[in-house]
Amino acid sequence: MIDFSVLYDQTIDRLFAMGARMTSDREMLSDCIQDVFVKLYTKRIELKQVENIESYLFVSLRNRLNDEFRMQAHRYDNETCDDYNNIVEESSENDPLELQEEENRKQMCVDAYMQELSPRQQQIVRLFFIEQMKYEDICKVMGINYQSARNLIHRSVSRLRMLAAANRPSVARISVA
Repeated sequence: MIDFSVLYDQTIDRLFAMGARMTSDREMLSDCIQDVFVKLYTKRIELKQVENIESYLFVSLRNRLNDEFRMQAHRYDNETCDDYNNIVEESSENDPLELQEEENRKQMCVDAYMQELSPRQQQIVRLFFIEQMKYEDICKVMGINYQSARNLIHRSVSRLRMLAAANRPSVARISVA
């Protein structure tokens, strides 16, 4: 029988350190670690044949964090899609030339943000989002391992989000004429 409190005390610091290398979001990391231990407890009968429980915990945490990253990316994609659809709906009454000009401005912004990325980040963003390659194919093209590809995509998208947020007009900068 596993003493969960002893196992938790023995592994929490190392789990947290490993997770901190994958994400800087401490709250999400804590939630994921808690999820791993809850799952371990609820599945304890099925896991009696696990030989190295610590290794199991590390792999489970990595997988849980990756699941969370995928869910966040999916949520972000849906929010972006909804925002874009709202903009298109609001401006559908506008002149087609205005719509084309707006699309050109957006593309110029994206191009400017891409220039702020490192060459490797630019390459992986193009391969993943524009050419819609899978991680396995990206790994072969760029000569990196799977986790490095995922980390590089995550850092690249985070950097693009940061640039977009920094250049988004705030309420304080909007003036009424």
